[in-house]
Amino acid sequence: MAAFEYTALEAGGRRRKGVLEADSVRQVRQLLRDQGLAPLAVETASNRRGTGGTRQVSFMPLRNRLSGLERVLVTRQLATLIGAGLPVEEALDAVAKQSDKQQSAALVMGIRSRVLEGQSLASALAEHPGSFNALYRSTVAAGERSGHLGRVLENLADYSERQFEAFRNVQMALLYPVVLLGLALAIVGALMVFVVPDMVRVLDNMGRELPPVTQFLIGASAFLQDWWWTLLLSAAALALGLERLLRLPGLRLAWDRQKLNAPLFSRIVRASNAARYANTLSILNASGVPLVDAMGIASEVVANTWLQQRLQDATQRVREGASLRAGLEQVGHFPPMLLHMVASGEASGELDAMLERVAAHQQAEVERIVGALVALFQPLMLLLMGGMVMFIVMAILLPILNMNQLV
Repeated sequence: MAAFEYTALEAGGRRRKGVLEADSVRQVRQLLRDQGLAPLAVETASNRRGTGGTRQVSFMPLRNRLSGLERVLVTRQLATLIGAGLPVEEALDAVAKQSDKQQSAALVMGIRSRVLEGQSLASALAEHPGSFNALYRSTVAAGERSGHLGRVLENLADYSERQFEAFRNVQMALLYPVVLLGLALAIVGALMVFVVPDMVRVLDNMGRELPPVTQFLIGASAFLQDWWWTLLLSAAALALGLERLLRLPGLRLAWDRQKLNAPLFSRIVRASNAARYANTLSILNASGVPLVDAMGIASEVVANTWLQQRLQDATQRVREGASLRAGLEQVGHFPPMLLHMVASGEASGELDAMLERVAAHQQAEVERIVGALVALFQPLMLLLMGGMVMFIVMAILLPILNMNQLV
């Protein structure tokens, strides 16, 4: 059986969308008619080519992707149901019915259809790499091989929740400065476009030579009035050009290498990547994935491409017989605490616990640094906005004060 997404009309003319399992599109249409619905369109999550007049289109990449929160919920629900003894296909069916979003339900039902066809859960998840990365799939595969899928999913759900919470905390910390910056630019722009021109006309009527500061303000206001759209287009083109350039492997590698050595920001980059690597290595190793394989997967989760290459070299050294601590030490960009905790974990046989502990510490370090930068950024933005407004006011008042002195 396969999962199909449908759009149908109810008797009152209202559209209804949902997901059904069936052997064919024809059966889906018949099931809808049996429910008193008039089918308008039927789509399948797997087939790209349609036959006859029926539309069979795979979901678009953006539609076929779970958000971070949806992935956390799906993982937690699966862990609970499978841990309670339900078969995988029944657990997937329950998760799909529990979902409030049709797209999420369709994706889970598509996975269930593959499991019913005889595929493993990890293989079914591999058809949706945008929602389930290599770490997720490898962890599930290890759980299936060991026969402890429920427990492995519980660990994976805990890990996903920690990652989501950490990402959301950073987002919330950056929200206020971004809003403040946008508000400052909007206020200054409004003053330059709507207020300054009226004041300029008053100053021109005085018939006196204006101070250089005022002349500069008049020129800037006139430029913004005439060419504001050019500035917006230039900013958009610059952002798009930089984004395209950073897609080039050579430039991206050089840029990522510079980020590891940039003052202040290098601490954020190193700590965040160390936390991600240690977290991934911990969950994979605890799930029974061999250390070398776990290192290879964990290196792909790291966001910095230069660090990825160094970690791949470390993986090769461990494969050749070196210890994990020695391999990571050669990377050269990991905090000393991580190296010491790894060495302690290898010596005591508690590597998973040590990796989890150091990952939590590094993530807390990232949040602390970001919080400190945000706390510093807020008064700086207020000073900058106040300085720009004061400059505009003084440029307008200076000619008036000079005229009063002459009188």
